[in-house]
Amino acid sequence: MAAAAVGAKAGFMTTLTTTTAPATRRATYRQVFAEPRFRLLFLTRSLAIGADTLRTVALSVLIFAATGSPLLAAVTYGIAFLPQAIGGTLLGAMADRLRPRPLITVGYGLEAGVAAALALAGLPAGASLALVAAIACLTPVFAGASSRLIAEALTGDAYVLGRSLANIATSAAQLLGLAAGGATVAALGARHALLVTAAGHLVAAAAIWARLPGLPAAAAPPGQPRVSVLRQSWAVNRQLATDPAVRVLLLATWLPPAFLTAAESLIVPYAAQHHFAASSPGLMLACVPAGMIVGDFAAGRLLRPATRERLTIPLMMVAGLPLLAFAAGPPLPVAAGLLAVTGIGPAYLLGIQRRFLDAVPASVLGQAFGLLTTGLMTFQGAGPALFGAVTQLVPPGQAMALAGSAIIITAFGLLSALRR
Repeated sequence: MAAAAVGAKAGFMTTLTTTTAPATRRATYRQVFAEPRFRLLFLTRSLAIGADTLRTVALSVLIFAATGSPLLAAVTYGIAFLPQAIGGTLLGAMADRLRPRPLITVGYGLEAGVAAALALAGLPAGASLALVAAIACLTPVFAGASSRLIAEALTGDAYVLGRSLANIATSAAQLLGLAAGGATVAALGARHALLVTAAGHLVAAAAIWARLPGLPAAAAPPGQPRVSVLRQSWAVNRQLATDPAVRVLLLATWLPPAFLTAAESLIVPYAAQHHFAASSPGLMLACVPAGMIVGDFAAGRLLRPATRERLTIPLMMVAGLPLLAFAAGPPLPVAAGLLAVTGIGPAYLLGIQRRFLDAVPASVLGQAFGLLTTGLMTFQGAGPALFGAVTQLVPPGQAMALAGSAIIITAFGLLSALRR
């Protein structure tokens, strides 16, 4: 880690108990779970992701029932992505300047309030989508504060394994949320399902308030004048984006997932094009997160830190290569297998986690993670729109193959920079 980052981070050592595993030594999941702060943040975030997935399913059903518009129902799935660019750009500094316990608690509380309003207020579709978009603007702030705490509590390979567990939990929560979401909406109705979402976020907020220590905000660099949140957010984001080492890692984190999400967004039209059974899109959509769980577990548990970093580009290409086969229109069993293999590829992200942590000054770590989340969500929101437009020119299978080609081109483009 750079000397400035080490100096800034040292200020936390009197108040934080860290679980340390040197970057060259392989950690274990048991070591990671032994850290109480990580365990709390991990469990509450997993609960919140499952609740968010249920909210998306329920709100989509509610809006479609009210409007009969497939377009508005589809917009519901992406409405929480693009607005994060606003919060990450203009408010990102709050992740470091505010104390994390009240900040994260308020974040989950606002999510609960939004879900309750969607369930009870009888809002029109436009107002409902605007409300979800408004709370999404603040997501990078809450997520950045949580990520900063994890980076301070876990060091070395333990931090990378913590990120691995977070990725696994995200994929599992999305799988369970999609599976349980439909069942919950069918059993309770969309409005009552939204109340379940609100309850999930309330439980997360209460757990954070009750169990997270009253940790301080990040220490500002010595001699730096206090400026407004807006000005600091803009200045630090520009500083991070213009730093060559950080910029490469940001692009490596943003671009391949955006192209992969674009390919996933075309699964439904691909299944319709090839006259698959009505249940096949759900199966195909589940294959990618299932592959992610396998890939993250294998890379996190079985590979040594140096091996993970050497395999960054090969694994990135694994995310793209199977998608090339969709140009040939594979049948359902082959398509499902290809998507599962594609899902293994995002394990490449574990190979750049430690490098990102080392490249960013500790005094702006929360904002850096907020920027990381902002870009990821923004690109994942833009990718489906871009490749959806491509389907106006070529069939869905060929568009999926083009998305895979974009991942491979990105991997080759980043090869020399990541080696350095």
